[in-house]
Amino acid sequence: MELHTRELCYLLLTPLTGILFVNIIFRILLMVSENQVIQLYEQYPALIGIVPVVAALFYVGILATIASYQKMVGLQEEKERYFVEQQQVHAIQERMVEVDQFYDGIRRMKHEMKNHLTNIKGLLESGDYGGMGQYISRMDESMDAFEFSIKTGNAVTDVIVNDRQKATEKQGIQFRSEFNYPESERYDAYDIGIIVNNLLQNALEACGKMRQGDRYIFISSRQKRKFFLIEVRNPFQGEIIMDADMNLPISTKEKELFGRQGSMHEIGLSNVKREAEKYMGDVDIRVK
Repeated sequence: MELHTRELCYLLLTPLTGILFVNIIFRILLMVSENQVIQLYEQYPALIGIVPVVAALFYVGILATIASYQKMVGLQEEKERYFVEQQQVHAIQERMVEVDQFYDGIRRMKHEMKNHLTNIKGLLESGDYGGMGQYISRMDESMDAFEFSIKTGNAVTDVIVNDRQKATEKQGIQFRSEFNYPESERYDAYDIGIIVNNLLQNALEACGKMRQGDRYIFISSRQKRKFFLIEVRNPFQGEIIMDADMNLPISTKEKELFGRQGSMHEIGLSNVKREAEKYMGDVDIRVK
């Protein structure tokens, strides 16, 4: 981990104090007074035991400093993970509320369908064919509001993919989906939702930063037996710096959020990697 200047100064305090202490001891260990050599230990015999104890305390202090710093780093990483998880939970909860509202609207529409049929029957019996046509047109418009243009096979991913499609249309970005929710019951919709949501959000941000060129987002999925692959493609502008250890891009947001680059990987892709590893999977990022 890259050390900040302030943190490096903290770690150097104990060794520097030890060096100064040893320098002082050496200077007063032997003194010449009126052609007589005076040894410090002869005047102060207790120092024979005190000096080694102080030296040992310096060593212990160095070890304690390193241990405390490592613990502090661990707590910071745990805090960041907790923050990320809370953000993801909040995002998924919002999606679930949208799904519930969507299906609640469908339930209301089914309940009202009987009344609609009664009204249409009345218009038909009265011979008001023009009014009946207008009534049916209004029903079509009402039902279109509850229809997803993209169906993935799962309510959670339906909401996420269609929501991202609407966001891309507002920005003039082409969106194409060939994503289908996995047939296997081994996968949790919550986990798949986190992966799809973060991948599409990352792609949307990359396209949003492009000032020119063909902007598009393409998401697809393939399943072969128990193997499930999710793929997202999108263009970008600028340079991608990859972290050799995590094989993830280092986000430009890190320097703004944490004061130095390299302190934390891009939140979205880190979450994707974490969720994939829950299923013994991995993330492969390729730049062309």
